Amino acid sequence: MADWKRGLRRVLYPAYEARVARRLPPERVPRHVGVMLDGNRRWARSVGADTAHGHRAGAANIEPLLTWCGEIGVEVVTLWLLSTDNLNRPSEELDDLLGIIGDVVESLAAQQRWRIHPVGALDLLPAPVAQRLKSAEEATRDTDGFIVNVAVGYGGRREIADAVRSLLQEHAGRGTTLEELAEVIDVEHIAEHLYTKGQPDPDLVIRTSGEQRLGGFLLWQSAQSEFYFCEAYWPDFRRVDFLRAVRAYAERERRFGA
Repeated sequence: MADWKRGLRRVLYPAYEARVARRLPPERVPRHVGVMLDGNRRWARSVGADTAHGHRAGAANIEPLLTWCGEIGVEVVTLWLLSTDNLNRPSEELDDLLGIIGDVVESLAAQQRWRIHPVGALDLLPAPVAQRLKSAEEATRDTDGFIVNVAVGYGGRREIADAVRSLLQEHAGRGTTLEELAEVIDVEHIAEHLYTKGQPDPDLVIRTSGEQRLGGFLLWQSAQSEFYFCEAYWPDFRRVDFLRAVRAYAERERRFGA
């Protein structure tokens, strides 16, 4: 891109972003935003870099996203950083990625701006990685900031299976028989055992990189969510892209399954 075009964008985009932000109705801002941070590897290939460089560039874009969310009053953000399927990647790439995830989560926790909450099957992760995530959660437990769910080793089907397993174990401990449980169980009972229990379901789910599928992200919670698919790879996702996603959400008529 010519230098003059870059310069023009640097001048015009802040004004455009400010206009979009001003026109967002406060009552139409999503409470919970889920983000599928997709495209790090493809971004790395596009700039002639290795995969680890792409993951580091993606990690560097997380703090700006959380800042943008805070600016408009979002209450919960869920970041899908690593799926259960990703755990099958080659060990060299996976080790680098887990290290980068641990670093960025610790960096976010150190700032004491957000409450970190790991969601996922932590038992599938290497013990040192799981401990870093748990330590970040403990360090921010009393932080006066919105909730940031970091989904690592996360899969929607696994979450639902874990929720049902937890529900059965709880009632077994109370002495409830399967027949008695079958008579009373409903969706709320299962929701109370999800990784995100007690939180509002996501209003808006954003996926970057042009892919238009959920891939198992918040399967239960996103039943009535609005979806926004962005062409930009995650490391290139900008504030203007975020504001456009929120504007698109605000302009939709939510029917909640009606």
